[in-house]
Amino acid sequence: MNWERTFQFLAVAFAGIAAVFYWRGDFDAMFVTAVVGAAAFFLSIRMQVKTRIDERRAKETETEDPEI
Repeated sequence: MNWERTFQFLAVAFAGIAAVFYWRGDFDAMFVTAVVGAAAFFLSIRMQVKTRIDERRAKETETEDPEI
């Protein structure tokens, strides 16, 4: 499962829902969904960074000389 794409999809979905709530004038619900959407966005960024760090660590361990 690709968590990065999942959180990106959730961020876009919550942004859309927040826009609908704004259009309808329900500002409390808009605020809550916008905050959840922002949290999903930052979680997607975190997953991107985690993937890059894991790839870099794996590459570093491959290039190191084995101890004999």
